[in-house]
Amino acid sequence: MASVKPKKHLGQHFLKDENIAMKIVEALKNESNLPVLEIGPGTGVLTKYLLEKPEFDFYALDVDTESIDYLKKEYPEKGDRFLFQDYLKYDVPFDHFNVIGNFPYNISSQLFFKIWDDRNQVDEVVCMIQKEVADRICANHGNKTYGILSVLLQAFYQIEYLFKVPPGVFNPPPKVQSAVIRLKRNNTKHLPCDEQLFKRVVKSGFGKRRKTLRNALKDLNLSDAVKALPVMDQRAEQLSVQEFISLTEKIA
Repeated sequence: MASVKPKKHLGQHFLKDENIAMKIVEALKNESNLPVLEIGPGTGVLTKYLLEKPEFDFYALDVDTESIDYLKKEYPEKGDRFLFQDYLKYDVPFDHFNVIGNFPYNISSQLFFKIWDDRNQVDEVVCMIQKEVADRICANHGNKTYGILSVLLQAFYQIEYLFKVPPGVFNPPPKVQSAVIRLKRNNTKHLPCDEQLFKRVVKSGFGKRRKTLRNALKDLNLSDAVKALPVMDQRAEQLSVQEFISLTEKIA
């Protein structure tokens, strides 16, 4: 393990607790036996248990050459499964796949936006992230932690908060609590509205979350009929996912 040093600029905090690693891997159901992408394998603490599942068509992606080189040496027979790739820029060559990982904390939100972009390919996600981000993704409307990712992800995924993870089980220990969540693709193939406009409405609404939607959505050139809707007197955090979808339909 000493041959891969955690790098601050990559937001790396390597998990060193074997029991937690096992629990994370077991949480990935992968009922359809899809390819599994591990994001940020680091020292391979999850990788080891993922490779023990022969039914998993497994690949690991990392932007840390030290990590990829280490894992190729550790598992020479699986060398072609360790890819020096950035998931944020990677065009995944599978129609459907699952994602697992101890996400680098400095880009966890960006990773979820990419998962949202890949929503028609990504069936299941099990990941460890900052507890604060986990709380946000799982939050219901009417809650201060409810935000952009809550709405976007809940529109397409069933989300479960699995368990909390203390800082002491990492090298180096992060300054925050962590949590593991699972996202499972729901049956919504497509929203009944323009999905890119939906994303714009959600982002604009929460971009000025203290303002009413009438003010927060000004840049969308709303019609007078939309501006007059009672929902426009509310703030973004008061709207359910379904209400955001309905509002997007009316704006369109």
